[in-house]
Amino acid sequence: MPAPEVRPFRRADRDQLTELINMHVAAVVPAVSVSVNTVLSALERQPDEFITDPWVGERVTLVAEQRHHVVAAAHLLRYRADDEVGGTYRDIGEIDWFVCRPPASFWPDSDEATDLLMNACLAQLARWNVRARYASGELPAPAVYGLPRTWPHIRARYERAGFRHIGDTEVILIARVADLPTHQPRPGETVDRTLGECGTRFTAYAEGCALGFIEVDTTLSRPERHARGTGLADIGNLHIDPSAYGEGLEHRLLGEAADWLRLCGVDRLLAHERATDGTMTDRLASAGFRELTRTDRGWQHRP
Repeated sequence: MPAPEVRPFRRADRDQLTELINMHVAAVVPAVSVSVNTVLSALERQPDEFITDPWVGERVTLVAEQRHHVVAAAHLLRYRADDEVGGTYRDIGEIDWFVCRPPASFWPDSDEATDLLMNACLAQLARWNVRARYASGELPAPAVYGLPRTWPHIRARYERAGFRHIGDTEVILIARVADLPTHQPRPGETVDRTLGECGTRFTAYAEGCALGFIEVDTTLSRPERHARGTGLADIGNLHIDPSAYGEGLEHRLLGEAADWLRLCGVDRLLAHERATDGTMTDRLASAGFRELTRTDRGWQHRP
């Protein structure tokens, strides 16, 4: 059997790489996949990261090939060292994402191929001579970032290579729009729909004062992406004024948003919160949300 080979990504790899990426996406969020065009675009730039993406000075994509099949791949970024780059990112190298097939009888040498790929990633970071080395799992799909707990095989690779989790853990929640509270307006309370910072905003008012708002982003699937099944949206912001605590306002706002999401053809709604907070998680759990997974952000290489 020929030995596994690690080499730079070639355009001819695009279909196999997309299949491998979608295997990992499917383990995090249901019924979501990305297109070949999305993957190729993300190798060149990250349009969603409009602040940090211009700071990237170099991008490298590597694949591990076994029996003419891509069994692992990684995308690396080097951030520039000039003053234009934010201090946290200045002169750092990062494994932006690392995907591989779990060990299986069909791929008896996949462990060897994956280890070769990780060694090549560490060698590339060393050649860049950056001040710090980080790793993540930022695939170009909704709700896939950090290192999801549903990827234990990737976590094992990172830890074996000397990466340690130093950042936050976030809870990712999901609810079916059909399970969200129904819209039940309260006398004297009005809700306005406007454009917010992170999507469409619904703000509740009483006696001229804003009591709280929710923002839902229904643009998670850009035209070059496609999802199996119906739509997906995300809670970008949810804020309740302390004066309105305990009055069920979050349920009424969710009901207002649910009406809008149904008109948009959205059937699932995502939410995110740091695991150490828990405030929104508890409120959303009572409104039909359940935990989808947890993801650990911030992995640093400490040999």
